[in-house]
Parts: sequence; C-alpha cells; structure tokens
Amino acid sequence: MTVKLIPSATLFRAPLAALAIFGLAACGGGKDRPAGDLAASQVTTIGVNSYLWRASLETVSFAPLLQADSAGGVIVTDWYSRPGNPSERVKVSVAILDQDLRADALRVAASRQVLQDGNWVDAPVQAATVQKLEDIILTKARDLRRQTIG
Repeated sequence: MTVKLIPSATLFRAPLAALAIFGLAACGGGKDRPAGDLAASQVTTIGVNSYLWRASLETVSFAPLLQADSAGGVIVTDWYSRPGNPSERVKVSVAILDQDLRADALRVAASRQVLQDGNWVDAPVQAATVQKLEDIILTKARDLRRQTIG
C-alpha cells in the first residue's frame, strides 16, 4: 500500500472555494437592497466612470489610439499631425482617476513636437489647451449622463 501525500495548498483550495461560493450566494436576492439608479456612475463593467471613459474616447478620437485600458482608466493616443500642418504633432494622455463623475477625477496631459531640421523637437503646450480638452470631456460626460437619465 502506497500513501500519496497531498500538498497543503491543495487541501485548502476546496474549502476556500466552497466558502467563497456560499459567501457570494448570500449577497443576492435580498429585498433590503436599495433600488439602483440606472444612470449612476457605478453601473459599469469597466473600472472607472463610464461617462468620463466614453467622453474621453470621443474627444481624442481625432488621433490613433496607442493604448486604451478601461480597467485602469488610461487612454494614450499616438502622435497626430493635422493635414494642414505636418511639421507639428501632438500626443494626448487621459487618466480617469475615480468612478464618480467629478472634475477632479480626470487628468489630461498633452505633448507637442515640431519638426526642425528633419528632427522632432519637444515644444511647449499651452496650459489652456489641456484645460480646454478637460472641459470638453467633462461637458460630454455630463451630456451622456443626462441622456441616460432621460
């Protein structure tokens, strides 16, 4: 007769899984749960405010996306040059920091480069440009929420 040793981690997995399932079962079906506002910012399958997320994507849609992480709330565009001004390009980053629709839940950063002697050189971005992008995103997010509420 051979005795097979079971690692201790395996012994704990089954009881932990059962405990988790029973714990989740206790969460549903209660009549004392508050009625949810369907337009609330928490009604989302992404990690950040859904209105800010959608508004941000719409606002930076002029440029190709380099990264869009809905769980982390980060949107980064690739460099974009306007057809009328190919010697200047911009890159925009948006960070959504919260699940609430608030002005301080949004951070926008922009980089700008100009072409000099065949090389791209960093150039300053006016603070008003970044502020304008934030205002556009916040206005769109509020409009999306109003449309959802009805």
